[in-house]
Amino acid sequence: MEKVLQFLRDLSENNTREWFDANRDRYQESREKMLFLTELLMNEIRKFDPEIPVADPKDCLFRIHRDVRFSADKRPYKTNFGSFISAGGRKGEYPGYYFHIEPGQSFAGGGMYMPGADALKSIRKYIARFSEELTGIINEPVFKAVYPKLYDHQLKTAPKGFPKDHEYIHLLRYKSYVCATAIDDSMLDDGTFLEKTVEAYRLLNPFNAFLSDALKNNKID
Repeated sequence: MEKVLQFLRDLSENNTREWFDANRDRYQESREKMLFLTELLMNEIRKFDPEIPVADPKDCLFRIHRDVRFSADKRPYKTNFGSFISAGGRKGEYPGYYFHIEPGQSFAGGGMYMPGADALKSIRKYIARFSEELTGIINEPVFKAVYPKLYDHQLKTAPKGFPKDHEYIHLLRYKSYVCATAIDDSMLDDGTFLEKTVEAYRLLNPFNAFLSDALKNNKID
């Protein structure tokens, strides 16, 4: 993966269409490595998560092109690669497993990032009813050693329809339900990346299963 990291380093310093076109072969080589790695991880995840189907890894890998239409930052390309492995691939609204390759900032993790309003309401309702089940998952010592906290911004107050004095209001205020663990660049080439990432995903599976149950039980009052 060192060639992938070096391509991303060079892209970060030369984020123009002209440079990208001149280095398109390097991009294609890096993309193929990411697709291969995505397929490897998908096959490993399917051994412990039956929600993950056999799928084309291209449906999981995010595009490297940035959407600059509404951004002041007009750089045309992302300086990372990322894949989201879930029942719906990168475009689905299901809990899943993400890995992110970026020099000095690689990580693995998952959950649900910025779910739509209906899905988010379903998750919050489920958490309100089964709070202790979720806290049991995220506070389990082995899980917490890999995933110390949930990420993303929280509402400043209780979401609409939920009491401000709910015992687990801090969990209900999240806008996303995701967690991540850092991956050192050295691990991408020393043979430990795949092993560590698969084990991190195995630990994440109960968390994703909880979110999946929340979506399946969206009629809970």
